[in-house]
Amino acid sequence: MAEAQQGGAAAGQQQAGQQFAIHKIYLKDMSFEAPNAPDIFRGEWKPKVNLDLQVENRKLDDNTYEVILKTTVTADLDDKTAYLCEVHQAGVFGVQGFDENTLGALLGSYCPATLFPYAREAVSDLVGKGGFPQLALAPVNFDALYMQQRQRAQAAAKGGNGEQGQQP
Repeated sequence: MAEAQQGGAAAGQQQAGQQFAIHKIYLKDMSFEAPNAPDIFRGEWKPKVNLDLQVENRKLDDNTYEVILKTTVTADLDDKTAYLCEVHQAGVFGVQGFDENTLGALLGSYCPATLFPYAREAVSDLVGKGGFPQLALAPVNFDALYMQQRQRAQAAAKGGNGEQGQQP
């Protein structure tokens, strides 16, 4: 019983050394283009909307990282671009005491999920100010996106090591 308590205390001490903090959330860059305005406003509004998300991060110092969520929304009406909206929402995060896998998940999933509501609001505002109906982006599962990205990276690493599967 004493060993179980000691093991639990060690785990508690390890977790006590882990720290996560949001130092700053800010809009790093944004752009909005409506290349076919005002003609695009004349037709019926049934656009095809495409959302592209990218996450970048960089280490600022030993325990501080900048994470950038790049959100690009393109709305096409027939064969013309109605608008192109791009928002780079960023944050500075303090992260300490986590193993590499957990650190990767924090920077690749948790931090972008924290930034997304800010990016979603900026996109909605820009689209509305561009004269179009406001766009409410649906929630995004950043955990699933991060896992997909890791699986693609692992598959590429296996393929890059000379391992090739046989084609049927």
